[in-house]
Amino acid sequence: MAKKIRVLIIDDSASIRQTLTHVLEQDPDIEIMAVASDPFMAARKLQEEIPDVITLDVEMPRMDGITFLRKLMSQRPIPVVMCSSLTEAGSETLLQALEAGAVDVILKSKIGAADSLSDDAMRIREVVKSASHARLSNVRRAAGTIRSASVEGPAKKLTADVMLPPPTGRAMAKTTEMVVCVGASTGGTEALREFLEELPANAPGMVIVQHMPEKFTAAFAKRLNGLCEVEVKEAVDGDPVLRGHVLIAPGDKHMLLERQGARYYVSVKTGPLVSRHRPSVDVLFRSAARSAGSNAMGIIMTGMGDDGARGMLEMHQAGAYTVAQDEASSVVFGMPKEAIAKGGVDRILPLDQIAREVLITQQKF
Repeated sequence: MAKKIRVLIIDDSASIRQTLTHVLEQDPDIEIMAVASDPFMAARKLQEEIPDVITLDVEMPRMDGITFLRKLMSQRPIPVVMCSSLTEAGSETLLQALEAGAVDVILKSKIGAADSLSDDAMRIREVVKSASHARLSNVRRAAGTIRSASVEGPAKKLTADVMLPPPTGRAMAKTTEMVVCVGASTGGTEALREFLEELPANAPGMVIVQHMPEKFTAAFAKRLNGLCEVEVKEAVDGDPVLRGHVLIAPGDKHMLLERQGARYYVSVKTGPLVSRHRPSVDVLFRSAARSAGSNAMGIIMTGMGDDGARGMLEMHQAGAYTVAQDEASSVVFGMPKEAIAKGGVDRILPLDQIAREVLITQQKF
């Protein structure tokens, strides 16, 4: 039998500990190693046994979760999934958690409201499983993604068909501007930071889907904007895609690339989960295949699951140049691996070479 994923739950709320235990143990591949009401109790349990994954609350008595996370990562790195409430004020705190080394984040609509967890039990289990596969050697300043536990419950896995039809196959007229479409999930916050920091101010226009919920993408974009030469912002419906600008899909909304003449812009829409995500990389990539064709470059980065694999194949078939992050530099080699397996990837590169590849490709336009 395969080894089960052993989880340590740290939360000062007894109801949250109980609900998380119930939700996680519904998966036969997961078992709860122990629970703790605060970091001091958790530290004693860690002296006895080491879990595969820790779920860690942010706000706790005696020591907050961020402080404990930093101590843990400096002494005995273990994949950690943070649990917190969905608030604008909390978005900065959770970005600090990603910087401190958290692999992922589960959001609850309200701390202490245990029912909010069971609304999206499947997603919580996926987050923990994803964290168990994380390569901590690749978790540096801010490896991770944030996932919401307050959207609708488990549903049938839908494709991009629910948002827009497949590409027609008609060739797009060549333009003098290329547009870069990027998809990322677990590990993506750090991967995107490293990637964007290497780009000059006149880099090609770029659109990005990073799996994050509402309220957090704005803070994430603001932080990147302060670090990079390119201008980074959370996308608003109708925003133009311009050279030197990066648009990040808002959490809980799909983002599509549209074209009017030689001008590209984004359409931000509500809609069902696609590949179990909103925003979905598959939706962005399919829209790029339809609207940009060979004028586009597709990049798929670290992440668990297969969101983006079908869309990248469609981009490739439409004439776009496609790149996947390699396994060695990925925190989780799920999404790139699936895209490669489908045959939609032209080149596989380590993270530190992808920005250079974008600039080389830009010179051909």
